[in-house]
Amino acid sequence: MNNLTLFDAAAGCLAEPDPERKQDLTAQVALAWAAGQLGLDPGTAAAVCEAPGRPARPALVAPRQLTGRKLSGTQGRAALIHAVAHIEFNAINLAWDAVQRFRDLPPAYYDDWVQVAAQEAQHFGLMRGRLRDLGHDYGDFPAHDGLWEMARRTAHDPLARMALVPRVLEARGLDVTPGMIARLRAVGDQQTADHLAIILRDEVGHVAAGTRWFRYLCEQRGLAPRPVYFDLIATHLTGPVRGPFNLADRALAGFDPEELTHLEALSAGGGRF
Repeated sequence: MNNLTLFDAAAGCLAEPDPERKQDLTAQVALAWAAGQLGLDPGTAAAVCEAPGRPARPALVAPRQLTGRKLSGTQGRAALIHAVAHIEFNAINLAWDAVQRFRDLPPAYYDDWVQVAAQEAQHFGLMRGRLRDLGHDYGDFPAHDGLWEMARRTAHDPLARMALVPRVLEARGLDVTPGMIARLRAVGDQQTADHLAIILRDEVGHVAAGTRWFRYLCEQRGLAPRPVYFDLIATHLTGPVRGPFNLADRALAGFDPEELTHLEALSAGGGRF
């Protein structure tokens, strides 16, 4: 990776379509960045990569075409695990896009998002491994493209990206994952539940990174974070505000009490993003 910038290396990870190769490249780039082998000079970097690499499968469909299945059966658990694996695969791409697209931020920003990318690749590996244990693989079930659609909608501004991807879409994972863990334990799938517990622990840190850099960017622009956050939600998302919220983990991830109170009030009142 000599003479590569971090931006080029991140773009290479983003563009790689093969999931296993994407995992390997992600680990290599994270090590190279930690070793100080990659620079941050945007003047020597190639153009931004606009499209993520992804395998031919899974088929991408509208969210309404995805149906839930009972976790008491192997097929139902495999479908749930596949959905989580797809989220984690997209999360690798989202982290690398946050690195390669936004090129004028402090080095600590890149430290955070390289670490996020490496952990998301590990999460994908955990979920893909469980799929294989159950006789399936990534691509065997349809999936949707909602996470990357938000990446496209926030490509113009890192402030919007930090607000809407980590602090809305990924934060929703903090809310729903404990329930998934409980349901899996109830049907005796302790291994998948343990994997999800690892993911939940790490995702608190990922949402916290989003909070940190959202607030940094607000400060740089002289903006008040809380009203900006809810204005961005109102502008860019549609649909009801869904609770209940995992208040403890959201607080650990940097949500302040006023934000949580506002979110709960919107959810209780049937408010819409």
